[in-house]
Amino acid sequence: MAQHTPKIAPSVLAADFSQLGAEVAAVPDADWIHVDIMDGHFVPNLSFGADITAAINRVTEKDLDVHLMIENPEKWVDNYIKAGADCIVFHVEATDDHVELAKYLRSQGVRAGFSLRPGTPIEDYLDDLEYFDEVIVMSVEPGFGGQSFMPEQLEKVRTLRRVIDERGLNTIIEIDGGIGEKTIAAAAEAGCDAFVAGSAVYGAEDPNAAVQTLRALASK
Repeated sequence: MAQHTPKIAPSVLAADFSQLGAEVAAVPDADWIHVDIMDGHFVPNLSFGADITAAINRVTEKDLDVHLMIENPEKWVDNYIKAGADCIVFHVEATDDHVELAKYLRSQGVRAGFSLRPGTPIEDYLDDLEYFDEVIVMSVEPGFGGQSFMPEQLEKVRTLRRVIDERGLNTIIEIDGGIGEKTIAAAAEAGCDAFVAGSAVYGAEDPNAAVQTLRALASK
């Protein structure tokens, strides 16, 4: 089971971009703000970059959980460090040396995380968990919001939970994709500590109440 109080990280990808400051302010009970960066190359969609990340950072005290769905993340991480990222998560498929990049991020005072596409096996990365503060398991194909949850991805979560607990690591397991009231309890039970929620929060009439509901369901 998860070791931490469940962390809810609303994804601003699902927010109204014309009202970003207000949308971030609308979730005072969120633990982190999740910022999805897409380059149109690593994933087929394009979102926003370091300037918007910095703008979000100016309007919140919350930690920015920045998910780089981009090619060659090592070329761009400094921009996001300067923009105020507290944790930078990059894709293992997009870089040649994930451990070196993690060490660099930590040397800059930023938490390091990796993410992997649904089709990428977790087993290849289990030996490197000590270098990472966070792992994002994608429960949809990265690149678009609003997709359906892939329950088979929870096997990766169970594997991570077992290995992290056996080794006494503090690495946080985060799940991203299709998380809402119907899926969050299963993800928590599998061993997730943190939950990215996009449309489940920003599609709700009261986004902050949605955050509270999701946390309660994950806590059970």
